[in-house]
Amino acid sequence: MKKKPVTGMKDVLPEEGVIRNYVTALAGETYSRYGFMSIETPCVEHIENLTSKQGGENEKLIFKILKRGGKLDLSEVKEEQDLVEEGLRYDLTLPLSRYYSNNAQNLPSPFKAFQMGSVFRAERPQKGRFRQFTQCDIDILGDPTYLAEVELITATTTLLGRLDFKGFKVRINDRRILSALAEYAGVSEEKRGLLFIILDKLDKIGPDALKEELLSSDFDASGVDKIMEIFGGGFLSDDPLHKLQDILKDHLAEGCIENLETIMKLVAQVKNADFEVVFDPVLVRGMGYYTGTIFEIEMPQFGSSVAGGGRYDEMIGRFTGTPTPAVGFSIGFERIITILLEEHFKVPEKGVSTAILLEKGLDGEKMAAAMKEAADLRAVGSRVLLVWANKNKKFQKEQLTKAGYDEFREYYREELKH
Repeated sequence: MKKKPVTGMKDVLPEEGVIRNYVTALAGETYSRYGFMSIETPCVEHIENLTSKQGGENEKLIFKILKRGGKLDLSEVKEEQDLVEEGLRYDLTLPLSRYYSNNAQNLPSPFKAFQMGSVFRAERPQKGRFRQFTQCDIDILGDPTYLAEVELITATTTLLGRLDFKGFKVRINDRRILSALAEYAGVSEEKRGLLFIILDKLDKIGPDALKEELLSSDFDASGVDKIMEIFGGGFLSDDPLHKLQDILKDHLAEGCIENLETIMKLVAQVKNADFEVVFDPVLVRGMGYYTGTIFEIEMPQFGSSVAGGGRYDEMIGRFTGTPTPAVGFSIGFERIITILLEEHFKVPEKGVSTAILLEKGLDGEKMAAAMKEAADLRAVGSRVLLVWANKNKKFQKEQLTKAGYDEFREYYREELKH
């Protein structure tokens, strides 16, 4: 028998569990203030939904579930679909789209959804990245306007502010700007995905390496020159949004730039946390389902983004046949927990936490009195632990103090002093 959990999954110890529970409760409380309603979806999805070419690279990381019992006949297996009909969800967005298409008639419009749950990806584990992890999502379905993006960004940054995070950045872009750039550079539809992946590396590899990788990936030299005129010489260092508008105006979707400007200005005006919102022209986001505005949150404490999302106006229509505007924002729950643990975050205590130590051999009357005291304290909201006293009471109290107990009551046998 193996004691360690499966690679990429982990056991949660009590110290971390306290923080996870606190963040979960704070997220629910914060998002409810913005009108988001809590929902749940199953962690198992139809395999045809998970492999619908909307999840980008995550579709390569699906944990697939074999058919069971009479449905699995190995003698008739010719291809994968004969073995598999379901899989574990790799995010919460695709299940939400199925959920909405199945229940829209019973939901308000626009619908503001909040959901938390485990998702699964068969990827290489690293810091803050696991094969099983919790996602914390908010989505607005049915609102095509900038109001949805502003509400999502404001609610998410409010939650991070309530967790004492400061000085972070909200990076924002629009997939339609990236599409206009590709069209301007003469990049075919088939190669645009590759172009976006390479552009996303600009901040890490620099313009010279960017140009080299574009040329080595067989992009047309004249098109690469157009791209490098924009990204290669500090051209966008001042007022990038309007400079891109001037260059790409014949290719941009109507109102795209104005929409981004409105979102950024409103978020800056109504924010109630310490952060900056910036336009990032090479922000891509990996999911294939994004159609418009995209955004990420970058924190100095973490080497990569800790939250991300965007608009996915076409996904629900693939279930229903009816176009439905949709936009969502997901906090990297595990990454947030990692940062809080590294910074020795302490959950704010609500009142006194009391440990009642019981000496073994207490008579019924003494035991009843101890339990009555515990019940009275719990009734007024206190955290109370009833526990048998150890021989080494000093060490026991030290351990309980580390666990957050700051007051001790003791009950002894009748013949000893109380």
